[in-house]
Amino acid sequence: MNRCDFLKKSSAAFAFSTLPTLQALSSDFIDIRKRVALIGSGWYGKLDLFRLIQVAPVEVVSICDVDANMANDAADQVAGRQMSGKRPRVFGDYRKLLKEKDFDIVLIDTPDHWHAMPMIEAVKAGADVYVQKPTSVDVVESQAMLAAARKYNRVVQVGTQRRSTPHLIEARDRVINEGLLGEISHADICCYYHMRRKTTIEEAPNVVAPPNLDWDMYTGPAPMRPYNSIIHPRGWRAFREYCNGIVGDMCVHMLDMVRWQLDLGMPSNISSVGGIYMDKAARANITDTQTATFQFPEMNVVWNHRTWGDPPDPEYPWSAIIYGNKGTLKMSVHKYDFIPHKKRTSTLNGSPLFEFEQYPIDRTEDRLEKHVSSAVRWHMLDFLRAVESRDRPVADIEQGHISSISCLLANNSMALGRSLEWDEKAGKVVNDEQANELLIRPYRKPWKHPHPKRV
Repeated sequence: MNRCDFLKKSSAAFAFSTLPTLQALSSDFIDIRKRVALIGSGWYGKLDLFRLIQVAPVEVVSICDVDANMANDAADQVAGRQMSGKRPRVFGDYRKLLKEKDFDIVLIDTPDHWHAMPMIEAVKAGADVYVQKPTSVDVVESQAMLAAARKYNRVVQVGTQRRSTPHLIEARDRVINEGLLGEISHADICCYYHMRRKTTIEEAPNVVAPPNLDWDMYTGPAPMRPYNSIIHPRGWRAFREYCNGIVGDMCVHMLDMVRWQLDLGMPSNISSVGGIYMDKAARANITDTQTATFQFPEMNVVWNHRTWGDPPDPEYPWSAIIYGNKGTLKMSVHKYDFIPHKKRTSTLNGSPLFEFEQYPIDRTEDRLEKHVSSAVRWHMLDFLRAVESRDRPVADIEQGHISSISCLLANNSMALGRSLEWDEKAGKVVNDEQANELLIRPYRKPWKHPHPKRV
């Protein structure tokens, strides 16, 4: 069977060879007129929302962003894309948006430190939620998010869309599920992108936030620091106040993908070392070099990132490599290759599914990651199916929680200088009170930290 036929016939690919357009929606979604609210309307907020609009006749009723310019720009674009042509209302405070309770679905695409509270309040308000990865910036936040989703019986899909990436589904089914790797013993995951901001203090001094940005609300529960132009827009990933570093941003995708493909649960032991070894003059305070080992009962998965120098394999700078005694499987967002044992060349390979004929705007949309468009659409379709069936989606909050807190624990291990044994049932580190104190990050007043027993 060739690759095209495989995609057409694969049940794991949701039986879609091509996704429906608004003019030819699948019968599953023709009557779905869900009302949608978006919290966080920056780069990926719009990317996620526009993919949802492409696959279902949703009505976007509200948009919230602490940057008024971003919120209004997104509202204008939505009016030109959704079927009704209506411009959604604009909010600067997610709490005011959620008080309206005139939505069925809420998308949360904020910086990481603003994932937990809006998600918990959205499910309390009766919404099903699509929340970006990682779930949180500390372990207890993520535990509270999972507890809230279950308590209020809401569907929550996490934006780990590698689980819905067509060529990676194909790799799983053609290589792993067919046993071509043989006995699987190890996986390497990595990122060697030069993505850490190297801007110095002199190049980006602290200044007053622009009038369109509510800096106090942007900061929210995170530690307050002065505004500078690196942080917003998009540069917040370089600062630990708002994120979990490259491990939380990039490792969570690859770790989650390997867990999904190999049906791995929560690692029992996590260890990590790293630091700022090269770019010491930069304003960024996330690590530029880090290694983490995730020990599962079945095998180890080892992460490496480095934001300087060259990658070991230039064709797979952000990737997962799964090793078996019969072969090796290399995977990235751009392609996959299966290399049998003692061979030097790939015998099976695949690449992203582009759908320009169905969705021609993909060719011209500003800052769109074209190679992931189909993955986000498939992820949205899986989310919509779960909303209708009340089943768990492919990236259910529990799966996102496991992958996210694994990365959080790696950062905690690095900070403490020792490995951490995780007790999944108890939800804490074994015999290490200092490590357990790091499971919760203090909130800036007046914000109150959520807790799984109090959602």
